[in-house]
Amino acid sequence: MKRLLWLVGALLLLSGCGTEMQRYEATYWDVFDTVTTVTGYAAGQAEFDAAAREIHDALLEYHRLYNIYESYDGLRNLKTVNDQAGIGPVPVDTRILSLLQFAQTAWTETGGRVNAAMGSVLALWHDAREQALEDPDRAALPDRSALEAAALHTDLSALELDLEAGTAFLTDPDTALDVGALAKGYAVEQVAAAAPDHFLISVGGNVCATGPKPDGTPWTVAVENPDGGDFLKLLYAEDRSVVTSGDYQRYFELDGVRYHHIIDPDTLEPAAYWRSVTVVAESSAAADCLSTALFTLPQAEGQRLLDQWGAEALWIGRDGAQVMSPGFSAYLAS
Repeated sequence: MKRLLWLVGALLLLSGCGTEMQRYEATYWDVFDTVTTVTGYAAGQAEFDAAAREIHDALLEYHRLYNIYESYDGLRNLKTVNDQAGIGPVPVDTRILSLLQFAQTAWTETGGRVNAAMGSVLALWHDAREQALEDPDRAALPDRSALEAAALHTDLSALELDLEAGTAFLTDPDTALDVGALAKGYAVEQVAAAAPDHFLISVGGNVCATGPKPDGTPWTVAVENPDGGDFLKLLYAEDRSVVTSGDYQRYFELDGVRYHHIIDPDTLEPAAYWRSVTVVAESSAAADCLSTALFTLPQAEGQRLLDQWGAEALWIGRDGAQVMSPGFSAYLAS
């Protein structure tokens, strides 16, 4: 999952600004099934609360639109599209169409490493994880033959978008969408574009700054240590997004082996290259997409993707070794 990059509170204090702007923070738990923190500067509590509420409400709308597990009265969301697979086109909100267009681009440009049509495979791992967490004595891996059968229905070309009619349609009845590698970053990017200046939005490890703090200094965010304890790096964020994918949040253990949620499309099993990958990019959607893609690739192949997308990354190896892309050091605060 995209793990929360915990903000270092002491580093977020405004110093020497000489204005009446004050720092405020709000935390929510009902967006994308993770912790959302909105931090920003405003002239007073009421002004901040109003801005934070707008940000939260907008994110909640995206959460409901992109949800593949729950239905909502009067709303056609991605679960509706999945439920109508092989049956017929579904009229959907333009925010769904825009995300699915980006999903098609991500699928092509990452060589299938980020595939929104992996839903049938990911569902098997999701169910195994939920069962293991609910009852560790019943922990079990997904059946290999079931995974291979599901993998036959993961071609994103089964997704047909009719932009003029405003519809989305999965032509294969056994194909299912899962936008977990894209949705948070895409939603954060859209919401941040309409947010006030001097704000930092963090949704489960997807961190986006809407500009520097009022005194012109950048925000500082921390890259979490996969093994816990002190953070690994401090990064400056002013007009960039920072996203981390890691193996240490959504996982279960069986016979001493950890099985996390980032699935390699080649092996149909949890990717085994890295403990975490942190990406810095201008676009939150791109950073979200790339952090997943790089997690499933060797470093050299991941670097080629970074060059293509104009982004930087920090890889944490299975042995704890840290590898930075050539331009990553420009964002280091310490």
